[in-house]
Amino acid sequence: MSPDLVVAVDCSTTAVKAVVLGPAQEVLAEASAPLATSQPRPLWHEQDAREWWTGTRTAIAASVAQVDAARIAAICVTHQRETFVCLDADGEPLRPAILWVDARAHEEIASLGTTEVHRVSGKPADTTPAIYKLAWLSRHEPQVTATAARIGDVQAYLAWRMTGVWATSRASADTLGLLDLARGDWSTELLALAGVRREQLPALVPAGHALGELTAGAAAELRLPGPVTLVAGIGDGQSAGLALGAAEPGVAYLNLGTSMVLGVRADGYVWDRAFRTLDGMVPGTFTLETVLNAAAYLAAWFRRELGTGVSDDATEIALLEDAAARVPAGCDGLLTLPYWNAAQTPYWDPLARGAVVGLHGAHTRAHLYRSILEGVAMELRLHLEGIEAAIGSQIVTLRAVGGGARSALWARIVADVTQRTVVVCSAGEVSAAGSGILARAWLDGRPDRPRWVAPTGTEVDPDLALAARYAQSFAVYRGLYPALKDSFAAGAVPTP
Repeated sequence: MSPDLVVAVDCSTTAVKAVVLGPAQEVLAEASAPLATSQPRPLWHEQDAREWWTGTRTAIAASVAQVDAARIAAICVTHQRETFVCLDADGEPLRPAILWVDARAHEEIASLGTTEVHRVSGKPADTTPAIYKLAWLSRHEPQVTATAARIGDVQAYLAWRMTGVWATSRASADTLGLLDLARGDWSTELLALAGVRREQLPALVPAGHALGELTAGAAAELRLPGPVTLVAGIGDGQSAGLALGAAEPGVAYLNLGTSMVLGVRADGYVWDRAFRTLDGMVPGTFTLETVLNAAAYLAAWFRRELGTGVSDDATEIALLEDAAARVPAGCDGLLTLPYWNAAQTPYWDPLARGAVVGLHGAHTRAHLYRSILEGVAMELRLHLEGIEAAIGSQIVTLRAVGGGARSALWARIVADVTQRTVVVCSAGEVSAAGSGILARAWLDGRPDRPRWVAPTGTEVDPDLALAARYAQSFAVYRGLYPALKDSFAAGAVPTP
């Protein structure tokens, strides 16, 4: 039998997952390996990039051991975005990789995060794009950026280890914040700002096209007997969106996890503070994405600090949700601004903080819990309206994954607040599934035309009777941050 299976790899922040997929995208085998993160100083988040390879090697070898390894034709990698590593001429890390969540470069963001940088890169000034952390390295560890032979994203590093080719896709390199996104190439101006040279950066290959063939040594380490092609993947957010069918008009992907990420396809390049613009889920398109970095995090915080003290107590969750479901929509005037960990879309304010407004003596713990769920949904509505204004069309369906989406109450609140249909999809390994779609497209000889099947799930339609009630609450909600912005700044506690 000729090779007809693909391996989809997701090298995320906490683990590497490998999934073997059959011709109909059916899961035949899977395995994972954990990744460790270190925090040597406050706000710093780092990893040993060599563990990306050992984790990938472990996960792939364990997964292909469950099938006929001779049937493996291709591998495709998706990965944590914005994370980068600096390598010497032998491909060894010069220092630990700096992660997307790392927030050390606040001074560089303040001094370098201009409107022009946003226009060229598509990224508002924020903690996540690597450009500011690269600028930090150039200022504080200049020997690293000066002597590095290679600087690149997670896929570039894994491609180097697997094929000996220093290359990645535009949709992987994009979130480094160094691309002129409209042109699809490295920006000379942004490279200078970061203190990076073009020759240090990987070659750019279209997503879904071949990055290279596995070397004999890498194939042996992965327990693969025959020639295997590494196909260019994309960042984990876009990859999940592809698997969820969000490349279709009128559909957005929603990850209601620890943070909340919403993404939608755009056929032309647009940039605005209402979202961050990324290279697309499919070639020739763009992705508009919004972020709230505290979503399910807030529900867990409430259960831990104001509940039993255990954030994942199933009994506590069930009791709280049952009580919150009996609270009327709008929580009797209680509103929560969910900026516990600063505000990203659309304000991009690191000094913003959470607020609870409208408390009175008749409010209960259940009111406060529901107001947190409603606050996240209100924020989502704010994000949706900003994207719709930019693209000039309506988003009618949200395909949702993540721990928060598994809450029937929260899915209902999201549908009612946004007045959109929410399709709660099986969580699974959706980012890896997107990589599988790209690998399959390459294997079928159509790398620029990946085929996806809209996932099935539990459909939650909005209650039209609640539209006016939530519209009233939302009108108040959207005025909270502008009213409190100066107070947040004045009351900010210095970061250690």
